[in-house]
Amino acid sequence: MSAETFELSPIGHVQGARADVEDDYWGGAESRIVLNESVEESALAGIDQFSHAEILFVFDRVDPGNVIRGARHPRNNQAWPLTGILAQRAKNRPNRIGSTICRVVRREGRTLWVRELDAVEGTPVVDIKPVMREFLPREEVRQPAWSVELMGEYWERAK
Repeated sequence: MSAETFELSPIGHVQGARADVEDDYWGGAESRIVLNESVEESALAGIDQFSHAEILFVFDRVDPGNVIRGARHPRNNQAWPLTGILAQRAKNRPNRIGSTICRVVRREGRTLWVRELDAVEGTPVVDIKPVMREFLPREEVRQPAWSVELMGEYWERAK
């Protein structure tokens, strides 16, 4: 393995989530992350003392041929500006890695229940990190108007 490549193995998989890939209506969704046998159950010890966890996962259903390495209109909406893929949170990114901060519901053994993880059934999880206030932005978050419009129904409850 050279410094230019790396290998990731899932530490677990998402269960109990919805099966279909959709862009919106993740509000209230509850799912489980079940650790693989290669990771000790004790790796989750203490995670339930945190209100939130950041889950890093792989968009494994994205065809590598559909990965964007430049710019595109977010959600292919021509009304929104041509924007670099690294300035979006789209799934068709170069390394197909997703990241979501979600509420920790509870932990039982090798299973972590979370709320509002926008990953579908079977998604490979590559890391779990506790959310600490000190790692959140220390100033007001700034973002363009198109992103506010794009996220308008993202955290709404499923219809």
